[in-house]
Amino acid sequence: MAEEKKLTRAERLAAERESNLKHWEAQDAELMKHREEAYNIGGADQVARLAKQGKKPMRDLVKDLIDPGTEFFEVGLDAGYNIGKVKLYGGEIYESEKRGHIPGGGLVTGVGTIQGKDCMVFANENRYAAGTYFPITLKKHMRAQAIAERLRLPCVYIADSGGINLPLQLGCFADDGHFGSMFYNMCRMSANGIRQYTLSTGGNTAGGAYIVYLASESIMIEKMAYAFLAGPPMVKSAIGETVSPEDLGGAYVHTKHSGGCDHIVKSQAEGIKKLRDIIDFEPSQSLYVERRKAVAPQFDFKEMMRDTPTNTYQFIDIRKTLKCLADDSYIHEYKPTYGENRGDSIVAGKMWLGGLPIGFIASNANGVIYIEAARKATEWMIRCGNQGLPVLFLQGSPGYMVGKSEEWGGIGKYGSDMVRTCSVLNVPKIQYVIGPDHGAANYGMCGRAFRPVFCFTNMRGRTTVMSGDTAGFIVESVRRKNIIDKGQQVNEADMAKFRQMMRDRYDAEGHPFLTGSLLFHDGAIAFSEVRGKLVRALELCYRQPMGKTDWGDLKV
Repeated sequence: MAEEKKLTRAERLAAERESNLKHWEAQDAELMKHREEAYNIGGADQVARLAKQGKKPMRDLVKDLIDPGTEFFEVGLDAGYNIGKVKLYGGEIYESEKRGHIPGGGLVTGVGTIQGKDCMVFANENRYAAGTYFPITLKKHMRAQAIAERLRLPCVYIADSGGINLPLQLGCFADDGHFGSMFYNMCRMSANGIRQYTLSTGGNTAGGAYIVYLASESIMIEKMAYAFLAGPPMVKSAIGETVSPEDLGGAYVHTKHSGGCDHIVKSQAEGIKKLRDIIDFEPSQSLYVERRKAVAPQFDFKEMMRDTPTNTYQFIDIRKTLKCLADDSYIHEYKPTYGENRGDSIVAGKMWLGGLPIGFIASNANGVIYIEAARKATEWMIRCGNQGLPVLFLQGSPGYMVGKSEEWGGIGKYGSDMVRTCSVLNVPKIQYVIGPDHGAANYGMCGRAFRPVFCFTNMRGRTTVMSGDTAGFIVESVRRKNIIDKGQQVNEADMAKFRQMMRDRYDAEGHPFLTGSLLFHDGAIAFSEVRGKLVRALELCYRQPMGKTDWGDLKV
């Protein structure tokens, strides 16, 4: 038998790169398949049902609304998938009501360009549960309103909703962030000059009617749209009056009698045209920065795939990733030689992205943040804040370095400075998770709680409090001690099963599909999309002037 030829180091690296490419191509294909459930929720039966009512699916209406040749920049598409299996936001009731899987979360949200103006669009997914609001639907609605308020984007609501999903009312009414908050947000944004526009294409019942009444201008479709605080069954129950939906709260009622709506149209197509005509009067938008001509990177997204290890915890050369994102693959790096290997676990600097300047703070190698790396990141955030430069965080860190020497050296102090600086940095922040996203590193690298304008992940990202290995070790240690303290024998086979269970559990709980279902991020994005998505996000961030930062009580 012939001896198997040993590969050279160069051959092994080449084979590994091609293996990485195939792996991420398969992962991105899985991501695209995952999205199809939200795009086609309810299938052909629901499309046919709407057609009988003279209605198009909401996604088709959004496409008609935005300018031809432009793309809808969707946020929160991953919301609601298998939500009933997660014991949060009413999980058990989702299951008992057979609503445990809501691809897209019951709402379409994203930024669309209408008459040349960027607007935040909200469209009730009326192919599922009559467009009613579940707890996760409300979370998605509030998230989109928060982005709109931060970037001062006009809001457009294409409304067709039965209001709160009654079996899940406990998670929808009446806390902050629940149903009333959408109307509070509408009022506050309107008072601050961010206009709110509504096209009602169906029922708007109970609190949902306020989507029509609170708009800066609203449109209802004759004999298709209704708005009332109590529908015919409740009116009959409350006061014994029998009345049709049309005579109770139809378009003619609110445009000719109550004054609750401003415009009446005869079809969805006419409603979309009227909406576009109204938004045409919105003031033009500009970028608060000088934009240079964009130059494509010298390396494409497939090169990024080849350079991205399949194992989330394997070392990554983040400079190779950055060169696949930056215009002309050029990055200006801050303190590239500082701290020898310890400072290199974070790469900081700035680059041009689609012709727009942006700072970056990126996890490198194994991502563990040492004192030197934390100090570099803090210094660079201060530089970016003082320069009025948005910051992109490429997060792939499992946490800050631990141990006696680090504690004595001040890792807690310098790590907290990094967290404080990230918190108060008053320029737009964008997070893109590219690996482990654990513990306090999630804070210092601008996780969701630290209010990034946009927060994305790729399929390699894993967001949990710590890795499954670490969590398993900690809990196993406690269990071992308890068993030994009772004078019993440790069953090693059981412990091995437990360790594997913890690894599997944390990998599942940190997976982009599950974290996306809970809206811990704004979307899992494919390698082929990442540069385009980040460019568009940055462009939107520059719609407003940069703020001045008060750095607070830093200890540096």
